[in-house]
Amino acid sequence: MFQLKHGGRTDGLKAFARWMARAGHDCLCPSAVLVPVPLHPKRLRQRRFNQSLLLARALSRETGLEVAAHWLERVRATPSQGGLSAKGRARNVAGAFKLRTKLPAALKDLNLVLVDDVYTTGATLSACARALKRAGAANVSAITLARVVKPVDPLK
Repeated sequence: MFQLKHGGRTDGLKAFARWMARAGHDCLCPSAVLVPVPLHPKRLRQRRFNQSLLLARALSRETGLEVAAHWLERVRATPSQGGLSAKGRARNVAGAFKLRTKLPAALKDLNLVLVDDVYTTGATLSACARALKRAGAANVSAITLARVVKPVDPLK
């Protein structure tokens, strides 16, 4: 996973898409549209690709669902979320996303599925969902490749 995000390794995308399709089968209905979490242009230049977009495209190939790659944009270059608390992460991404284009009139009938690589606190996905909801989306779900969980202290 780390090698996808920071190492440029894309050779696992087909397997990742199969895993995500199985895990997300409840929200990946035939009327769903995949919406990848966008990177700010500055971060995109640094990484050279958006790992969420790559996952969405691979998931599209696996499921046949449409990818709306340019519906959302990150309008503010946010610092890395690493090391931030849940509240800090929420503050960091508040207002960072907006709709790039006028969405289809049928948006209320679409099942939008945000696609991201890692779910830590949900701050990024919540900020993206908020932007889509403000535009009139009735149904917004999310699917991620990985989830960060706090380690359990066996002595507690």
